[in-house]
Amino acid sequence: MLKVGVLGAGHLGKIHLRLLNQSEKYQLVGFYDPDEINAKNVQEEFGYTYFENLNDLIDAVDVVDIVTPTLSHYECAKKSMEKGKHIFIEKPITNTLQEAEELIELEKKYGVKGQVGHVERFNPAFLAVKDKIVDPMFIETHRLAEFNPRGTDVPVVLDLMIHDIDAILSVVPSKVKQINASGVSVISTSPDIANARIVFENGCVANLTSSRISLKNMRKSRFFQKDAYISVDFLDKKVEVVKMKDAPEKPGDFDMILQNAEGEKKQIYFENPEIEPNNAILDELETFADAITQNTKPAITLTEGTEALRVALKIIASF
Repeated sequence: MLKVGVLGAGHLGKIHLRLLNQSEKYQLVGFYDPDEINAKNVQEEFGYTYFENLNDLIDAVDVVDIVTPTLSHYECAKKSMEKGKHIFIEKPITNTLQEAEELIELEKKYGVKGQVGHVERFNPAFLAVKDKIVDPMFIETHRLAEFNPRGTDVPVVLDLMIHDIDAILSVVPSKVKQINASGVSVISTSPDIANARIVFENGCVANLTSSRISLKNMRKSRFFQKDAYISVDFLDKKVEVVKMKDAPEKPGDFDMILQNAEGEKKQIYFENPEIEPNNAILDELETFADAITQNTKPAITLTEGTEALRVALKIIASF
């Protein structure tokens, strides 16, 4: 078992602590949080070992799980990697692109592994259809959330939209060519609503909308590609896969047939991929353990996390 320590015992940090404590692939050594009052409350309530000194915790583990505010990601990761520790780091990878690129170099220099917590890649609905998403040419995403002060220290692009940016980059086999975006600040000092249009070199277009001041929660993505439409509901963990094929010469009574202007007939049919329930956060943490013990590539590398940040920052810059 890999010895692991958690940096940060806020809302998400507590979830990580609970799951790591349950995991059969990790031994939870303890946690560090700069807020001493909160840390002692967490220790008393859950029984996890609280380290008063950050360096002492890093020295005691094999893996450092960084669940701190984004502004401190770089320093926590750098300090851990310099001590030869593997790092799991929550999204976004860092606050600046330069910091992210430096972490990639540190990973190489010290021979450690790093993974970024883009948890939607482990959403069971996305996992059920990812292999069916092949060369999409138009993508539309809506990620809407009710207002929550937690996370408003960064623009909505880094708080919410980056989930969809990462998922899109993982299925579009092309480089970004152009970005146009707009953002509006309503409650926070940084944008609370954002829309971005990303054009890829292969012609694919992605239209992303994110809001953290909506009246209801929504996390949906739709992928349009040759002869297929795929919808992913990340929130309710549901999928729709609608496909087309050449119509049979003698269609059945219940076959759905469309005929285009050129007279070509297509049959519409539905696929129902099996969605296997999982705990996405536990899965991402345990796949990182596998990458370390089996010496394989992490599921979401520091480079991939950096690319998602690069696109997110370009979106923000184009406001």
